[in-house]
Amino acid sequence: MPMTARTQLVETVATPQHFTPPTARELRAQAVHRLQIGMFGLAAMLLIVGLANIIMERARLADAASGAAPVASSAAASPSSDPLADLGVVPSAAPADGAGAQRNGRRQR
Repeated sequence: MPMTARTQLVETVATPQHFTPPTARELRAQAVHRLQIGMFGLAAMLLIVGLANIIMERARLADAASGAAPVASSAAASPSSDPLADLGVVPSAAPADGAGAQRNGRRQR
């Protein structure tokens, strides 16, 4: 008899376990967990967007208080300035006027 008990033990251990579907309680726990994670994600995104809005508003107020002009408007005010031509690396696209020729030491005739 001890032999049969051993074979029964081996048979129960060696047999593959089959899939058991989750119970209703496990399914509910999974659904609640997913809902909690989703709500936490939405709250985190709302917090990040709110903080970014506050930072941008304070930066806008600081710029308005200092009276600084936006960088884009200063670049648009003088579109004819060419930094490479000012340094003398490339020739200027605009014809030289009298002040530019005198600055170089030449006189126009």
